[in-house]
Amino acid sequence: MAASFRQAATSASSSFVARPTFEVSSSIVRSYFLGHHAGALASMRQKLSNISLIIECRDSRVPLTSTNPLLESALAGRDRIIVYSKADLSFPPSGSRHKQKQEELLRKWHMERRGMGVGVVGDASGIGTTEVVFTDERQPKTIQRLLDAMKDRACAIDSLTGMRALVVGMPNAGKSTLLNAMRRVGMRMGKAAKTGAEPGVTRKLSTPVRVIPEDTAAGIDSGVFVTDTPGVFVPYVGDLDSMLKLSLVGCVKDGVVSTETIADYLLFHMNLRDPSLYKEFCPPTNNIFEFLDAVAIRTGKLQKGGAPAQELAANWVIQQWRKGNLGRFSLDEVTEETLQNWAKMGQAAGVGEQQTSLSQARKKEKEVRKARNLAKREASGA
Repeated sequence: MAASFRQAATSASSSFVARPTFEVSSSIVRSYFLGHHAGALASMRQKLSNISLIIECRDSRVPLTSTNPLLESALAGRDRIIVYSKADLSFPPSGSRHKQKQEELLRKWHMERRGMGVGVVGDASGIGTTEVVFTDERQPKTIQRLLDAMKDRACAIDSLTGMRALVVGMPNAGKSTLLNAMRRVGMRMGKAAKTGAEPGVTRKLSTPVRVIPEDTAAGIDSGVFVTDTPGVFVPYVGDLDSMLKLSLVGCVKDGVVSTETIADYLLFHMNLRDPSLYKEFCPPTNNIFEFLDAVAIRTGKLQKGGAPAQELAANWVIQQWRKGNLGRFSLDEVTEETLQNWAKMGQAAGVGEQQTSLSQARKKEKEVRKARNLAKREASGA
């Protein structure tokens, strides 16, 4: 059965044309800013006076879209290390050259933005320094690079009580997993933070966790302590494509956006890159229902009577991609041109108008609809 699918996929792929764009209803939910997100942000501000370093987690599969401008403005005036987590899922093992190119572009971009005084943590009294690190939690050497950068900051601060840091980021960006990895590599100790595949596992600020031991000879008194924080979403996502990306990587709780819609968005991206990623299920297709039916039959996800359970199949497909089993690729295109356009548009991480509140955005949408309806009435009366 699997062999016949692969043969059919091979013969069909030569004539297959992927969709150039993804069409989705404008009524899709565009917010996942919950009550505990606002509470967490307030708690972070209260603790800021005792914090010397901000460690901001961003998902390497959405390196731009997973930035949160709220965290940049609310936690200003502190040194920051931007950690692009899950780097192993953003490129296939054979794509090391492209991965290195993307990392170089992002590092250069952050340096340029800092030079312009934008997109960095800081205020008029002293802009904090910014460093960029790419991590794969399964590769201790990438975690060690982060710890080394933190040690340098700790030595410069020279605090008798140890350096304090906050690890922040969008929901499910890998903050708790990163904290556990830092503790495992830096202290040779087990997990300190609870982790999960869904966003919202961490609901409040944790107690400080030591990740680097005391090293008086190196100028690190009492070590380095990191506090885990809940993920904080943005109040409103103005760009539909960004909301779909954040939903696909898991920054948004599954079900907020239709599971079938997210699976269709994944199918769209797989087709643009390599339709053979799903050749064991069916030949290349742009039809999400054909794809989900084939997946359901192949994986045994059936309803009573044997009909394909499309929602179960959609959820399975999404989870498989998140694990790297249906292709490893970034959803954000990172080139010099896209980075320049990003900065020009003033969209910190592609999450819509920078710091636009939910009420403001809804008001703007209402005005646009009103103008559109008025134009239609005038056209029909002409």
